[in-house]
Amino acid sequence: MACLSIAIIARDEARHIAGCLRSVAGLSDDVVVIVDAQTRDETAAIAADYGARVLIEPWRGFSAQRNLALQRCRGEWVLFIDADERLTPELFVELATLMHHGPPAAMAGYRIPRYNLFFGQRLRGGGWYPDYQLRLLRRDAAWYDEGVAVHEVATLRGAISELRGHLLHLNIERLDELWQKQARYAFAEATMLYRAGRRMRWRNLLGAPAREFTRRYVQLGGWRDGWLGLFLCATLAWHEVVKFCMLRGLQEGVQSF
Repeated sequence: MACLSIAIIARDEARHIAGCLRSVAGLSDDVVVIVDAQTRDETAAIAADYGARVLIEPWRGFSAQRNLALQRCRGEWVLFIDADERLTPELFVELATLMHHGPPAAMAGYRIPRYNLFFGQRLRGGGWYPDYQLRLLRRDAAWYDEGVAVHEVATLRGAISELRGHLLHLNIERLDELWQKQARYAFAEATMLYRAGRRMRWRNLLGAPAREFTRRYVQLGGWRDGWLGLFLCATLAWHEVVKFCMLRGLQEGVQSF
C-alpha cells in the first residue's frame, strides 16, 4: 500500500474549493491547500472547514508553489489537483485501487486525461481533449523548473504511465473570466520569451495567430465543437497577437530605460 497526499494551489478560489475538496474526500488523510497570501476571499477558511491542512504562503510562481507543495506533503505520492477541477467517480476508484496495491517501483508518475468544460459544454477538439495532465507524482522523484512561468510540467526520474479515469476541469464559466485568464497567460508567456532572448517581429502578428488558429481549429479538430469551438480557437489566435504585443512592450520598456 502506498501513502497518498493531495495538493491544491489556490488564490481567491472560494467559488470552487469546496467542490474540489468534496470530490477527493476519503481518498487521502493528507490534503494540503497552499493559499496565496494575497487571497482576498474565504478560500483558506473553507479549506480548513473541510479538514485540509492550510498553508498561507507568498506567491512565488506556479512552479515554485508546486515544489513547495512537494516539500510539505507527507505521502510517498502526491496528486496535484486545481481548485476548479474535480475527480470523476471513475478516477477516484482508480486512484484508490492504485494506492491500495501500490504502483510499480519503477513508476515515477501518471498522466491523467481531463475533460474541459467551457460555458458548461464539454469540448471534444481543439486540443482540449484528452488534455493529459501529469499530476500523480512520486514525491521524491519529481520537481518543477522554476524558470517556467505558466503551463508548468513536472520533471521526473523514472517511468510515466497513464490512468483511464478523468479529471473534470471547470475551465471557463464567464466571458470576463476568459479574457482575464488569457491576458495573464499572454503576459507570462511574453515574459518567458523575453527572458529567453526572443524578440517580436512584425510578421509575428500575422503568422503566429494564423498558425495557432489552423492548428487548433483544423489539425486538432476544434470544428467538432461547433460555434463554441470556432470562438475559442479564434480567441487563442488573438491571444498570440496580444502575447507578441506584450513582448514588444517589454522590449521597448528596456530600450527606453
